[in-house]
Amino acid sequence: QDSEKNISKIGQKYPIFYINRFFSLLGFPIAFSLIIILILGLFVPLQAIESVTSTLGALVQISPFILLSVAVAAYLKASGSDQIVASTFNGKPIKAIAIASIFGALSPFCSCGVIPLVAGLLAAGVPIAPVLAFCIASPIMDPEMFILTTAELGFEFAIIKTFSAITMGLMAGYSALLISKTGYLSDALKDIAKPSCSDSCSNEDKVSIIYKFWHNPKRRKIFINETLSVGLFLTRWLAFAFLLESLLIAYVPNGLIVNWLGVDSTYALPLAVMLGIPTYLNGYAAIPLVGGLLELGMSPAVGLTFMLAGSVTSIPAAIAIYSLAKPRLVALYLIIAAVGSMAAGYLFSLYLIF
Repeated sequence: QDSEKNISKIGQKYPIFYINRFFSLLGFPIAFSLIIILILGLFVPLQAIESVTSTLGALVQISPFILLSVAVAAYLKASGSDQIVASTFNGKPIKAIAIASIFGALSPFCSCGVIPLVAGLLAAGVPIAPVLAFCIASPIMDPEMFILTTAELGFEFAIIKTFSAITMGLMAGYSALLISKTGYLSDALKDIAKPSCSDSCSNEDKVSIIYKFWHNPKRRKIFINETLSVGLFLTRWLAFAFLLESLLIAYVPNGLIVNWLGVDSTYALPLAVMLGIPTYLNGYAAIPLVGGLLELGMSPAVGLTFMLAGSVTSIPAAIAIYSLAKPRLVALYLIIAAVGSMAAGYLFSLYLIF
């Protein structure tokens, strides 16, 4: 014990000790956000104010979706209904991946609001393959985005984007299914997303579904705990995502994207992927941007590629995956985003020719 105390005292002499304590107490997203705000406050105070205001505004704007997604996740957990959802995704892999891809493309969940549902599915033991298919397809399209895309870019473009979302989901799911057989994805999830069995997961709870859970004290406790846990987890990561997004808006001008993608060329599709991954803001902001680029003469195929690559790798979507998965699964996610979006772009180009 004395030796452990001595080691602790020695460790306290080094700054890394306090840095580790700082990150451990606040968690990575909040700690890193505070560091970014502090640096901005010292060197660019106006941008610090703008970023904080923008982050808080974005959180307020999306709060109804956060509350809805947290409530749904907590209800599924407390009532035991997560078993029904899990069983839908837990069937035969080929069928489950197809269902997950279609459900992801048609569901109203955004890339932020889907985090609790994805975490719940993984915790319930749903295989990675159908969940990854859902994660890829979900941020690309939803009913509201379909309507806005149709209004701005045309019905044909909206249909092709929806079909691309489903196809990329299938590609992601079946790729993960094949890779998982090698054991490469056997330990690809962080602890929060791993299947677990606690007091709320007894044999009785596994077989009993109580839709009116509020009459059961134990289930009420599960609902409260799940709401607090998922709500805090989601809010911390989204705050970090929106802070980074505010910096992207401030320091990556739209003119840069216009200059690179506004003129069709041999390298337009690869450039659309390369620019879409780091500079994409969100699905709704991209619609008028791509509309303007199309008016400048950009090929619709390039616009589709930019929107697909960016949708899957936008800051909220990427952080959603990073918060649940280890680097190997994140890498697979990004590779599928790049390859799938480029393939969709080339196929759309061929379609436009013929």
